[in-house]
Amino acid sequence: MQTAKPSLLSQIFSRNMLLCIFTGFTSGLPLYVLIQMVPAWLASSNVDVKTIGFFTLIGFPYTWKFMISPLLDRYYPAFLGRRRSWMFITQVALLALLALLGQYDPVKNITIVAVISTSIAVFSSVQDIVIDAYRREILTDEELGLGNAIHVNAYRIAGLIPGGLSLILADSLPWDVVFIFTALFMIPGLILSLFLSKEPNVPHIDRTLPFYHAFVLPFKEFFSRKGVASALGLIFFIFLYKFGDSLATSLQTKFIIDMGFSKTDIGTVVKLNSLWASIISGMIGGIIMLRLGINRSLWLFGFVQLITILGFVWMASYGRFETIGSFEFFVLTTVIIGEYIGVGLGTAAFVAFMARETNPLYTATQLAIFTSLSAIPSKIFSAFSGVIVSNYGYYTFFWICFVAAIPGMLMLFKVAPWQSTEQRA
Repeated sequence: MQTAKPSLLSQIFSRNMLLCIFTGFTSGLPLYVLIQMVPAWLASSNVDVKTIGFFTLIGFPYTWKFMISPLLDRYYPAFLGRRRSWMFITQVALLALLALLGQYDPVKNITIVAVISTSIAVFSSVQDIVIDAYRREILTDEELGLGNAIHVNAYRIAGLIPGGLSLILADSLPWDVVFIFTALFMIPGLILSLFLSKEPNVPHIDRTLPFYHAFVLPFKEFFSRKGVASALGLIFFIFLYKFGDSLATSLQTKFIIDMGFSKTDIGTVVKLNSLWASIISGMIGGIIMLRLGINRSLWLFGFVQLITILGFVWMASYGRFETIGSFEFFVLTTVIIGEYIGVGLGTAAFVAFMARETNPLYTATQLAIFTSLSAIPSKIFSAFSGVIVSNYGYYTFFWICFVAAIPGMLMLFKVAPWQSTEQRA
């Protein structure tokens, strides 16, 4: 007897989706403290600009998550289970470190501030690894699209605390109080780890195997399961699916300024529209994936992602605007909303696809590797984007970005055929 498919509403308003709100918010808060609140604190404390610039290095632990993840798959305290134990430990540490950070004068104690900030980045990156693995393990393949979309949107919304509310409070309260206030927003994560969540029922790694197996086995399993040719094809797809889109946004702020818009225009029109467009489209994308599945969503959302790059081509075709009026704002708003609808939809499907391709035994390692791989091409080639613009102009550059997005779409014939059944090979 065939079981009835759960209704759309019951899938959206489920316990697992509630957990994804908690995981996203808890993951996002520490990062936004480091990239938005700490620079504002240093600047208002009259720390020199060179020191503030060097503080960008504290984000380095986030780029090496794939090196830490094998250890978290293999080693863990047993009191709450493989995932929840690490979640609880990192959240307690982050709450304490965030509150502690503001108790020092950054001018007199810059070394201590740097050490605490780096420690926050380390614990935050560990938390991200474990939460990503936990989310994959509690969600079914059908729930991955919506669950990841909710997580990503809650992640973005978390930035409104340190990047908005806390900065507003800093105008009337001392920074040490503001940091304690901000740290208290880690409490929802602790509630998640202790009371709301259950440890996923998935296979665990044999910890009697030699240490190096923690690093070797996730790769061996992936290539064995997929086959060498299919595994390499999937890796190339991960390289290429978001490549053109990421390349197009690499010079977004510079392009908008060069078109004649002000920094205020960027702060209002661009930032606000990009936030709501990516959040709403991500949620809609997650709901659509419940019905279409991940494969077909990759096709549909990838096409939207591809077409919205042409918005930049259209805007660049005007050259620099001599005056900024209602039409120019209409062009900017249309292009930004279109681009971030593409970003929200494409990211929702892409993250769900990468999560689906992991093995529950090595979720943390394989997902960390996939997400790291997806960032490599845009990071490398974005370094040359200024050279292309300098030599050929923005109009040609954005056409290059459009063409660069096509190979990722073509690879869908191989890695996610429209008519194929939705399953992890």
